[in-house]
Amino acid sequence: MTGHLYGVGVGPGDPELITLRAARLIQNADVVAYHSGTAGRSIARTIADSLISEKAIEELLIYPVTTGPTDHPLGYYGAVDDFYDESAERLAKHLDAGRHVVVLAEGDPLFYSSYMYLHDRLSARFPSEIVPGVTSLTAAATALRKPLARHEDILTVLPGTLPVSELARRLADTEAAAIMKLGRTFAGVREALRQAGRLSDALYVERATTGEQRVMPVIDVDAGAVPYFSMIVVPGRDRRLDSAGRSAMPRLATAVDQVEEPRLFVVGLGPGADSWMTPQVSAVLAEVDHVVGYGPYLDRLPVRPNQQRHASGNTVEAERARYALDLALAGQRVAVVSGGDAGIFGMASAVFEAAEDDRYAEVKITVLPGVTAAQAVAARAGAPLGGDYAVLSLSDRLKPWSVIERRLRAVAEADLVLAIYNPASRSRREQIVRTRELLLELRALDTPVVVGRDMGREGEDLMVTTLGALDPEDIDMSCLLIIGSSQTRLGHGATVWTSRSHTAKSHGR
Repeated sequence: MTGHLYGVGVGPGDPELITLRAARLIQNADVVAYHSGTAGRSIARTIADSLISEKAIEELLIYPVTTGPTDHPLGYYGAVDDFYDESAERLAKHLDAGRHVVVLAEGDPLFYSSYMYLHDRLSARFPSEIVPGVTSLTAAATALRKPLARHEDILTVLPGTLPVSELARRLADTEAAAIMKLGRTFAGVREALRQAGRLSDALYVERATTGEQRVMPVIDVDAGAVPYFSMIVVPGRDRRLDSAGRSAMPRLATAVDQVEEPRLFVVGLGPGADSWMTPQVSAVLAEVDHVVGYGPYLDRLPVRPNQQRHASGNTVEAERARYALDLALAGQRVAVVSGGDAGIFGMASAVFEAAEDDRYAEVKITVLPGVTAAQAVAARAGAPLGGDYAVLSLSDRLKPWSVIERRLRAVAEADLVLAIYNPASRSRREQIVRTRELLLELRALDTPVVVGRDMGREGEDLMVTTLGALDPEDIDMSCLLIIGSSQTRLGHGATVWTSRSHTAKSHGR
């Protein structure tokens, strides 16, 4: 009979935070294993010291490298992988002999713990169980005596080893954050907090729940004296109601001038390339205190000190609009962003619809135009929108397909060039098939079609085909289609253009 493998969390430092089940397993273990750095000192072993039986076999698993160099041919990760393989085999010998093995994990075994890698290697071969422990994250929050997150706040846990720019972006996009793995990374983490405008709100916790616990503002910490086992916490917002019964707005990292009247900008970022963003939009985005938008659009913007970013999903336009209006009403300088042009299948309509509520009557809404996807694709192809054209979205999330179909037929009968947004998605494939069939009832097989994919972004692609040859399987949400009229021509070098004057020429069917 083989032994059992137990991954046991011993909590963040205080032995009294070890669970009753964890304590019982440690006391009865045949083998107790624990990790350490190159110095051979195990924090997990220290926490559980009083519970380990004198009869237990102890296995100290010493990392071959932590932050120093290694001569392993595959570098740090190669050396660490070999270490986990060797450690797993050491424990496997005990398990094969029928001994029960407890692997101690500081905090929780599945939360940034070394135990996970042994579990990956051994759990399929031997009976295993994981005993959760109090995490360093919850211990740090307790030390701060502050809630980590409230209501719908997003809490993001980040490793301090991320590049500064990436860390700053993620900090700017979340309401609450915890940053682990500090030590030598602390200076870069502090710079990321500064860039994200979160430095003055950030709090530092060292050796939480132990007799050596320290708590202080991050801005006051000596970067040269930060141990690896420390954490930075940026608590979520306090949404307690004020005396007027209104929810508190996010506090800015530094004081800003308040605008004379509530004002909200709704801006178009263009279809992808930074060079397609207008100078007017760039200037506004550099000045506002808050930027609100769909997450991938916010990712395109640089992180600016003292500017807070509020990311949300792709189907919550109304909630996003009301949130931005609430910020503006509270006197903050706010911009709502859209890809392309905000007024063309963008956030401008959602904002004006939300602003019909009388409580937003004093908010001045300014829409700044952007290059839209139809313009970008048309420019790459030549001039397919040179004559009269119509623009339609095939998405039936906000309108029924019967309405879309009626409008498609009207466009086809009027012989207009047609630009199609949102042509297909993974779950919505039939619409583009039906669109092609309907248009072919009234348009020639050789009608030029332009398919633009990811214009202005990495992987940009432009395809010129015909309505007859168009394959709906090639179309997805990253595409915009331009379907020509009887006046659309194929020029030299696969260019496509539509005459400004209407002639009798039409495509044969």
